[in-house]
Order: sequence, then C-alpha cells, then structure tokens
Amino acid sequence: MGTTTVYLLVAASAFFWGTNFVLAGPVLADLPPLWAAAMRFVLGAALMFIVACVRREKLLVLLRRHAAAYLLLGTVGITAFNLLFFFALQSTSANNAALIMAINPLLTALLAAAFLGERPTPRHLMALPVALLGVLVVISHGDIGKLASLGFSHGDLLMLGATLSWAMYNVLTRRYMPQGSAIANTSWIMAVGAALLLATAFGSNSHLHTLDIKAGIAMSIMVVGGTVFAYLFWGIGIARLGAARTAIFINLVPVFAMLVSAFLGTLPSTAQVVGGLLVLGGVTISMLPSRRARIAQPA
Repeated sequence: MGTTTVYLLVAASAFFWGTNFVLAGPVLADLPPLWAAAMRFVLGAALMFIVACVRREKLLVLLRRHAAAYLLLGTVGITAFNLLFFFALQSTSANNAALIMAINPLLTALLAAAFLGERPTPRHLMALPVALLGVLVVISHGDIGKLASLGFSHGDLLMLGATLSWAMYNVLTRRYMPQGSAIANTSWIMAVGAALLLATAFGSNSHLHTLDIKAGIAMSIMVVGGTVFAYLFWGIGIARLGAARTAIFINLVPVFAMLVSAFLGTLPSTAQVVGGLLVLGGVTISMLPSRRARIAQPA
C-alpha cells in the first residue's frame, strides 16, 4: 500500500467523523447520548466480527496473544474518549469543544516525541499552526476575536481530557497495536469499547428506544462509515505514517462537517471557506515529503 493511498484512507476517516456531526442530530432525537454511543460501537463491532469471520481471521488466537493490548486501546480510544466527550458536551459549547479538540495534533506530536521518539519534520512543525489557524477561523466564522469571549467551565476540562485521551490513543496504537490483520485487531478493540460503553449505558438513568426510519438510516451510516471504516483506516494511518503525521488530519473533521452541511443546504460563510482552505493547506504541507526522503527516491 503506497503512501498516497494511506493519506487518502486517513482523510476518509476525517470525512466520516465529520459526517457523524451532521448525522448525530436525528439519532440523538430518538436515543439518549450514552445509548447512541453504545449502540454505535456494538453494531460496529458486530459488523467487524462478521467481516473477520468471513475472512476466516484467527480471532481467538489473536485475543489470547494480545488481550492486554486490545483492552488498553479499546478503553482509551473508544470508552474514555466517548464518555469524556459526552459528559463534556453536557456543560460546554460545541465551539469550545471544537477549539479544544483542535490542539489534538499538537498534543499527539508532543506525546509521540516523548514516548515514541518521533521527531517532527520542519514541514510538520509548519503545518500544525496553519491547520490550527484554519480550525479557529472555521469555528469562529472568521471573527477570531469571538474566541476571547468564550467562557470556560468544568466541561472544558472534560473536553481537554477527551482530547488527551485521543492523543494517547494515537500514540498507544503506534506502540501496542499488534502486527497482522487490521480487521481482526479493530474488531477486538471495538468489542472492548462497545462492552464498556454498553455497561455504562445500562448503569445510567437513560433508556434504549427504537429509531425511526430517518434516525435508523443515519445510525447505519455512522456505524459503517464513522465507526468501522474510520477506526480501521485511522489505525492503518498510524501504523504507516506515525502518530504525529496522522493526527494532523483530525483538523479536517470540522471542515468536512461544514462541507456535508453545505451539501445538505446549510451554506458556509466566506470566512469558513477561507478557514477550510487554511486547514487543507496545513494538511497538504504535512504530506509533502522531506528533503531527505526526496533524495532517497530513485531517479
């Protein structure tokens, strides 16, 4: 698999997660957030296991060998992130959450340097602030001054915890993801996350309800695209590109959410388009090969 293909897969992950923001509306109209998160990963894990069984993956052999790794990755990357994100949004705004999540590539780069020895290239260091500026323009609708008036609450601390959890997941995936089948590995990681989220949902005061047709279609797309494909492609990206280089693609999520909303009729402002172009510029800078890599290429 070539580097360009891996970049496309990681960008697809960001697209699916951006689409999730648009699809969440009808789902959350029928389901409490905890149950929506739990059912998303229960169905996603079930689908992954069906695919793994069809491919005759050695699921039980891998589980016996790598149970600890699956438990760690599923707990940090699925359960912890989703619970912290859910509880954060109960007491903070979407703009605050997006602003805090935008520092994830920087956190990932710092953690990757500390624990993995990944040294960021000059282009990567240049790309980080450009992409971050683009995210700020998108969520502020072009008025950066609005960000200074945002109030911060304990929900923002929870969102910071969610952001740190995702950064840790990126780094832990790079170090502890077992070699071999990405489908089998992702199946077990999702199974761990689904089980813990389901246990949390059962322990809450909320209840599971049936979905109407619109919400059912939205949930189906979220399960297939925003869960199965997104986590699978993201894991491949981290394995091939490294944690820091992959993480910068997370800043594409609000841009894709904006584009999907535009496709459905909610047009972005000029400032948001400019912000989106800045994000794309930052991501493009990070994708450029280093001078050393170019020299190493055969003529």
